[in-house]
Amino acid sequence: MKLRHTMPFGAELRADGTRFRLWAPAASAVTLCLFDGERERALAMRPEADGWFAAHWPKRQPGLRYGFRLGDGRLLPDPASRRNPDDVHGASEVCDPLAFDWPLTPWRGRPWHEAVIYELHIGAFTPQGTFLAAIERLDYLRDLGVTALEVMPIAEFPGARNWGYDGVLPFAPEASYGTPEDFKRLVLAAQARGMMVLLDVVYNHFGPEGNYLHLYAPQFFHATRTTPWGAALDFEGARTVREFFVHNALYWVEEFRLDGLRLDAVHAITDMSTPDLVTELAMRLREGPGRTRHVHLVLENDANETRYLERGAAGPLCATAQWNDDYHHALHVLLTGEHARYYADYSEQPLEHLARALAEGFAYQGETSRHRDGAWRGEPSAHLSPQAFINFLQSHDQVGNRAQGERLAMLTPLERLPLAIATTLLAPSIPLLFMGEEFAARTPFLFFCDFSPDLAGAVRAGRAQEHQAHHEHPADVPAEWLDPTAPAAFTASKLDWNALEHSPHREMLDFHRRMLELRRRLLVPHLPGEAHGGRAQITPANVLEVCWQLGDGARLHLAANFSASLVPCDAVALGRVILTIGRVTADTLGPWSGRWRLEAPSARGAGDA
Repeated sequence: MKLRHTMPFGAELRADGTRFRLWAPAASAVTLCLFDGERERALAMRPEADGWFAAHWPKRQPGLRYGFRLGDGRLLPDPASRRNPDDVHGASEVCDPLAFDWPLTPWRGRPWHEAVIYELHIGAFTPQGTFLAAIERLDYLRDLGVTALEVMPIAEFPGARNWGYDGVLPFAPEASYGTPEDFKRLVLAAQARGMMVLLDVVYNHFGPEGNYLHLYAPQFFHATRTTPWGAALDFEGARTVREFFVHNALYWVEEFRLDGLRLDAVHAITDMSTPDLVTELAMRLREGPGRTRHVHLVLENDANETRYLERGAAGPLCATAQWNDDYHHALHVLLTGEHARYYADYSEQPLEHLARALAEGFAYQGETSRHRDGAWRGEPSAHLSPQAFINFLQSHDQVGNRAQGERLAMLTPLERLPLAIATTLLAPSIPLLFMGEEFAARTPFLFFCDFSPDLAGAVRAGRAQEHQAHHEHPADVPAEWLDPTAPAAFTASKLDWNALEHSPHREMLDFHRRMLELRRRLLVPHLPGEAHGGRAQITPANVLEVCWQLGDGARLHLAANFSASLVPCDAVALGRVILTIGRVTADTLGPWSGRWRLEAPSARGAGDA
């Protein structure tokens, strides 16, 4: 089976040759330059309506290098390049997506309630840091209980190492990770093992180096708005800007057979259009590839807006789910006692915030945020399905934005972790693991990048200033780790798989496997159907009690003690015990302990409160 997404821009192989098309409304003329070995050919591109330029080359030459030359003589890559093997400043390469053979048996994906997500960075996941090397770990992830990979951004970025959020060629897989065909092989191998593949994409800004759109298409950028990472994109003006990103989403899902996308920081996308970009992306995915298979759209949205997460009779009306930062922050405060930066919003009542996040999704549903200078944050979310929220203990942000990139196992006693892990993996919300978390990896995940010297200096200084402002003064790590532009910061962030041969890493991996097997066997079968937020309370003894009614009417009960004290708990509880963590008796909970009970659907009417 052959898969290709047809786009109105870029290089496209056709029966009669190759079509090249560029939107350059600020350019008076554009020349197409073709590089065939040592030979260079120049073709004047034909102006078309609305700022478009086009050219036709009568040959079909996959692998042909090309670029666009502006009137000032500058040669630029194609913003819709499918491959840029010589980094963001080099020539683009003509690709033939139809050269890759997909199995004739169609892949239908997996329903969302089965999702167990594993976030990974291709460059740091394996020693080799490539798409093909990642395939070697897929059996391990399947056996762990993972059903969905979430790959951090792979759009071509400047240099050889980057988190991926500085991409500037959003259609081109990062060349240091491998070819587009290599990424397709990773997707195919994951799906052959029953795992979905989601890709993190960035539609709120372009990276600071290697983006040349402002030279010939300044309409991509808003005249006055900015984001924390650069100029804001203008989705309210020229339709071509919006189509560029809509086609990017469809390209990844159709041409690479991805199971969905994770949209980075949609709160940084300002779009007053109707429909706005997020809504239109969801609609185009649903009406396109989503007609014949499961396609999921995941959001990061600090604004806690419920309008993107509403459900209808047939499922999500827009996005499938959102990362639940509130859950992470509240539980992190309970585990570590930290209260700097955004943790200040959870430091006074962390258990109450955790209770609300577990039962209702958002902890902040319209309350004021001290971290945001008293601004109101969030909207009511208790009516939403728990599966509209993705809960996690760690992520690339929460680890990597720390000065030393410490993982949770380095910040809190290990005896506290089993309760937190089980709470995350056995709630009806969708769980996410960050690579290495499952075996309590000791390698850090640092911020790293590879910019040109002037920009690298600015990033280095800015990072140091940020850590100083938050009173983070690392003193016990190699100095080069603290320089995000140093190769050592990237090398140190690579997972050490040899740790699996030692304690406590073996035991932690085994614990995660057992929890995910329990989720698959006892929880997932009850999740399909109509489910809404749960009910939570905190007893006078500070026991957190949560009850969720699941999709088929079953009820899941959690009683948990997130403290170092022995506390009394209700000795009369419904349902059979499916798990205990720590020292639990009929009427007490020991430090950092919990008990889960599952009440069968027949025990009560599905509509009972």
